[in-house]
This record gives sequence, structure tokens and C-alpha cells, in this order.
Amino acid sequence: MASAFVAFLLLPFYFTAAAAATSSNNSHVNLNSQIHANIEPRAWYSPSRRFAFGFLPRGTGFLVGIWIVDYTNDTNSQNITVWTANRDRPPVSSNAMIELTRDGKLVLNADNGEIRIADPPEAVAFASMHDSGNFVLYGKSSNAIWQSFDFPTDTILGGQRLPGDHKLFSKVSSSDFSTGRFRLDMQLDGNLVAYPAEIVDGPTDAYWSTNTNDYSFTHGQYYLHLDDAGRLKVEEGEFNSTVIKQLNGNYSENTGTTIYRATLDPDGNFRLYRDTSTDQLWQAFNDTCQPKGLCGFNSYCTVNDLNPWCQCVPGTDFINSGERYDGCRRNFTKQKCTGGNADTTFYYITTEKKLKWEDFPYFNAPMSEEDCKKSCLDDCYCDAAEYDSKICNKHKFPLRYVSRDPQKSSTTFFKIGTRRIEHRNRTIGPELVEVVPPSKRTWLLILLLTVSLVTYSCATLATFGVFIFKTRVIKYKRLLASRTSGLAKELTLRLYSYNELKEATKGFKEELGKGSFGAVYKGNLNNGEKLVAVKRLQKLVEEGEREFQSEMRAIGKTHHRNLVRLLGYCTEGSNRLLVYEYMSNGSLADLLFRSEMRPNWQERVRIAIDVAKGILYLHEECEAPIIHCDIKPQNILLDEFWTAKISDFGLAKLLMPDQTRTMTDTRGTRGYVAPEWQKNMPISLKVDVYSYGIVLLEIICCRRNIDLSVSRPEEIQLSGWAYSCFAAGELGKLVRNEGVDKNSLERMVSIALWCIQSDPIVRPSMKGVVLMLEGFTNISTPPCPTA
Repeated sequence: MASAFVAFLLLPFYFTAAAAATSSNNSHVNLNSQIHANIEPRAWYSPSRRFAFGFLPRGTGFLVGIWIVDYTNDTNSQNITVWTANRDRPPVSSNAMIELTRDGKLVLNADNGEIRIADPPEAVAFASMHDSGNFVLYGKSSNAIWQSFDFPTDTILGGQRLPGDHKLFSKVSSSDFSTGRFRLDMQLDGNLVAYPAEIVDGPTDAYWSTNTNDYSFTHGQYYLHLDDAGRLKVEEGEFNSTVIKQLNGNYSENTGTTIYRATLDPDGNFRLYRDTSTDQLWQAFNDTCQPKGLCGFNSYCTVNDLNPWCQCVPGTDFINSGERYDGCRRNFTKQKCTGGNADTTFYYITTEKKLKWEDFPYFNAPMSEEDCKKSCLDDCYCDAAEYDSKICNKHKFPLRYVSRDPQKSSTTFFKIGTRRIEHRNRTIGPELVEVVPPSKRTWLLILLLTVSLVTYSCATLATFGVFIFKTRVIKYKRLLASRTSGLAKELTLRLYSYNELKEATKGFKEELGKGSFGAVYKGNLNNGEKLVAVKRLQKLVEEGEREFQSEMRAIGKTHHRNLVRLLGYCTEGSNRLLVYEYMSNGSLADLLFRSEMRPNWQERVRIAIDVAKGILYLHEECEAPIIHCDIKPQNILLDEFWTAKISDFGLAKLLMPDQTRTMTDTRGTRGYVAPEWQKNMPISLKVDVYSYGIVLLEIICCRRNIDLSVSRPEEIQLSGWAYSCFAAGELGKLVRNEGVDKNSLERMVSIALWCIQSDPIVRPSMKGVVLMLEGFTNISTPPCPTA
């Protein structure tokens, strides 16, 4: 016990010594030192000048980073960047300057102001670029207070360790150093695992690991260690560490001056290199299509000239024709289903061989190949069915983790619609025609006709142009005089005529849903190429008018991936209509309460984070904070990729920048309304936090907050029952003993319980909720919500 106490007291001295020991000698960077992007030298160098910290030329601008300086003339060598600061910011101009200021701050002065490069806990006394590649900031006592080794990007260097619960993120490409599509996690259980970057951790999403999560170890601190001899090892223990697994071999050519670096490359593979060479010494795996998520949704990976190549699955086209990794989207119109059954007259089946599926199907059962094909064709939810080893595995959009595998003997059936969406930029092939040389008389006739046609066309266009100009001037003057002119100038939205929207909805024929202020109809614009949702406000009284004005001001100024986008509006006569992007997968209420199969746990966590980020945008990232006032599953819609988006700003009320609370006579939906509304108290942003907490519980449990069909009275109100289960340690009851991660479940329920506290002051902000959901903030035990 005494020895442990002495070791604890010596820890600060150990860390200071470790940072200083990264080089036997170093060059100090003193206060008030500066380097400029357009003046040499552009960097602070290590004593041996093997490493540099400073400005990296990138396109027409510069990044701030650390690189290995290449002094060779080898064509396979180049300056190698091993660390970048603020990697997701755009490059700065040549006017930028890095400065270690007089008051001890390391900052980047750019055109858009001052940016902190590092955020140490105290003022900096001096800095040093070490020969290990570690850039270190020191305090007044010459102790290391910040070092780049603690904040790796995509690379670790020889002598560097990646502790448990730390990650490497790949860059986008060899020329784009911003955060890419893959990450490497040194997990707390001792396993080193590679995942797609934006996916919540789960065994379905991992594509490579060291398999070192063996619980026979003592559960200490685990590290990924690249030693100075180039050996990559997973180790346990900080001081007298134990090697659990060595990932590569030994290199006899090490001379003591060799720089080893291990990098998570843009293609998702983890590789080891030496010095500035681009030739790899070791790589984690050989299959170029192994990284999950290498190809986007609805596409699959195949190999072309030993390189990965993404192909769209049948029935889809690339979202971005110039970028094959962004995924694909349907090129046909999906028809409405009745009773879970598809109308087979609108679909046909096409077949692909040797495709490997690594995502869980929503349905699987033994059956014949022909029955599997027919089952997918008849099933409303089925977009593809894999038939392998007499098992039929059905999948729905978005399809992911698909690759070509020559060793597979499986057959995949893809369901494709007969009503194809044609794109205007398609290429039409040339036709072969017989060419007959024209005579001189023919040439003269053509010339006369051309001159006449051009003259006539110019006169017609001039007359028509004058007419259009005068007409638009008159219309513009009328618009300025109208009471909606101020609103039209404020927004950059399309103004539709009533007849346009009536024709697009075929006379408001297909109703998608109905709310308190009007109905929503499915529409088709641009000759059937663009599906939209048209909301028709039918109550032409003060209340309906107020909703229209509220929605226009709120949604027209917002743009976020988790908010339904407003495309345009109509204010013709007494008609008030709003045009939104079309959400093909309905509402969250449909998914949670009406779907035959509940979404899996990872999908539910992702949807919860999507919704939280949407509300956070409304609360903190808009020009003026917006209270939605009616967060509920019916107002959360799902697009074709199952991304959750918040809709229906009918109850939203804008707050001026100097306001935090407001009075409103608008009421939300029973079961989701915060207690302060019932007491006619002023409301704040925290009413949305309360509603989100209720929705989060519904996402967790896949049931409504108020459910009268339950067998036990204490389960009728979900919020009260959830706290009872939490207090009793019986959270499994909430998910019907579904096989979900217990820590993740407890985390989600704790967040929900904090959100639904009766006192709004106790509830977290939405920023705090997002940080808790993403695991960046610890969560204390919540009290009883009604206490």
C-alpha cells in the first residue's frame, strides 16, 4: 500500500521525464516566436531536422502540422505528414502566421481570426519539436503540459503509445487531411478494432481486430505500442508492461536512426512504413474490399486491377457521378404498399451472383430458391434477398456492407421497379445515317433560310424580352406592395402557383398524413423526377395563418441534415401551402409502433443521436434560437437512407437573441408536454429537452409513452415505469430482454431520465445531451423525475 502511494506521488515526475526523454537534445521555441506561411523558414525543426512543425502547403493554401522531412532522392519517398492541427478546418491563406504569444498561447492567426492550435491547462513557457516527432509545450516549471503524442490523428510514431479508449481516424485521401471514413479504436477491453468512422461501435460494423479481448488478463490499462524497432504490440500495463500480442515481425535493418510510423490509411487498412518511404512493411489485411463502408449505401465493392471499385446494386444510380464512394440511390419510384404486401405488377426481379453480405438481414428462414425470390417480390419491405446454403436472407434499403466474393456460391435477388426515374443528363448514343453531299443551290437555300430565321428569331426574342421585362416589373411592384413581400425577400425559397401544386399532387389526391392545421399530400415536380410533400393549410383563420408565418420564418432559415428541408411555398389568394422534401420511409412513429419488426439497437441509437443533433441545431446554431414545442415521433420523419429528420415547425416560436424564455399560448401533444406548460409558466428551450426525453424512452422501448394495452397498471406510463426499472436494476424489462449492450442501455435510459426531470433547471441542454449520447461526457445517476 505504501509503495503504491509513493508511485502515485511520482507520477507527475514520470510524465515530465517521459516527454523530455523523447529526445536527448531539443531546440526551444521561446515566447513571442513566429513563423509565417509565406516566409521561410515555415517551420520549427527538431534538432536533427528530421521532423518539422509548421505550415504544410496544401493546394492553394496551408495546413498546420508535423511532418517527416525527406532528404532522399528516392522516387518512392516524399515529405510525410504525421499529425495535423484542426484537421477539419479549411486550409488557410499565405497570410497566416503561427505564434507562441507573450502570454503563453500557441495560436494560428488567419484571415478569419485567431485559432487555438493547442489548449494546455496553463500558460506556456516554451515549446520544443523533438526528434521523436513529438511537439511538446512546457509550463513555467519546465514540465510538459501538452504534447502532440496525446492527440494523434491518423498516425503513431516509433516510441508512441495509443492508450485504451483512444482512436486514430483516417484522412479522406492522400491530398485531403480532414477526418476520413475509418477509425481504429484501442478499446478498454484490450481489443484493437477497425470500424467505419461514423458508426456506433458494434460487432456488425467491425471489419478487423486483433482479437485481444481475452478476459484472462488483469483488466489493467491497455495500449497499442509502436516501439523504436518497428514492432507493433498490444500491451497491458503502463510501467512494466506485458505484451499481449505482437502484430508484425522484427526488422533487422533497424540502425537506430530509422523512423517507423503506423498509419490508418484512407482505404481503411492499417499499415507500417519506414522513414519517408511509401512502400509498406506490414499491413493488417490483404483484401482491399474488407473495410466495411468503403463503398457507400446501396453499392458493393469489387476489385479492379488490384484496387477497390464500387458498383451500384441493380435498380440504383450513383448519387454523385464523379465520386464512386458516395453511394447510390433508387432510380425507380417505389410504390405504396397495402397490408405489408407489394403490388408485384410494378416490380421485377434481377439476379446477381457471388455477393457477400455482412449486415444483418431483417428476416431469414430456410426455403427453396424460387420461394426466396417470390417472397422478396411480394414483401413490401424487401429490396434484396440473398439465397445461401438454402437460407433466404432479406434486406431493405439502405443496403450496406456488400462486396464481390469469387468464393461465394450465393445468389442475390434484387427487386426493381418498372417506373424508372429518368435523368435529364443521360447520354444518347449516336445513330448511323447516310451522308449525301449537298449541291451549291442547296447551300445557297440553306444560307438564305438561316439568315431569315436568325433575323426573325432576334426580332421575336427582343419583343418577347421587352414584354417579359415589363410584366415582371409590374409583378414585382405588386409583390412589394403585398403583405408577404417582406417574407419573400427574407427567404431564398421557390414561390409556386396554386395550379402548379394542384397539378403536382393530382388534385391533392394521395394524402400522406393529417395534422391539426391541415393535410400533407404526395406530389411530383419536374416531370416526375422530384418527389415532394405538399402541406395544405386548410384552416384559413388566425391560427392557421400564424402557423404558416411561423413555419416560413423558422424553416426557411434552417439547413441541417436532421431537419426536413422546406423547398418552397404558395401564398396565392387565400391558399397557404408549403412544399417539403419527400421522406420515403414515413415517420418514426410508424417504425416504432406499427412495423412488424422493431429496428435493431444500433439503428435506434443512431436515430436518437440524429434527433438530438437536429434539436441542438434549432436551439444553438440558428441565427435566433428556435423552440420546436412539439417534438414527438409523428414529427420525426425518415428519408430513404433512414436518416431521422425533424419536421412540422407549426408550433415553433422564434426567440430573439437576448431572450431565454417566452410565453406562448401554443400547446404541444399530450404525453410529450413539459410540466411547466401545465402550470402556465414561461417556457424555455428545456421544454424540447423534456419532449426529447419522452421520445428517447419510446425509441429505447419501441412503445408509446402512454399505452393502455399493457398487462400491468404500473407499465401504462412509460416514464414512471422506466425509472422504477432503472432503480431496481431491471432495465432488461424495458427492451423485453432484447440482446442489447447493458452499458449502452443504461446510458440511454439515464440520459432520458435526466431529460424528463420536472424542474427545467435540472434538465441538461441539448448540447449536453448530444455529448452524453456520443460518449464524451460521464453521466451521473439521475434522480426520480417527479421528485
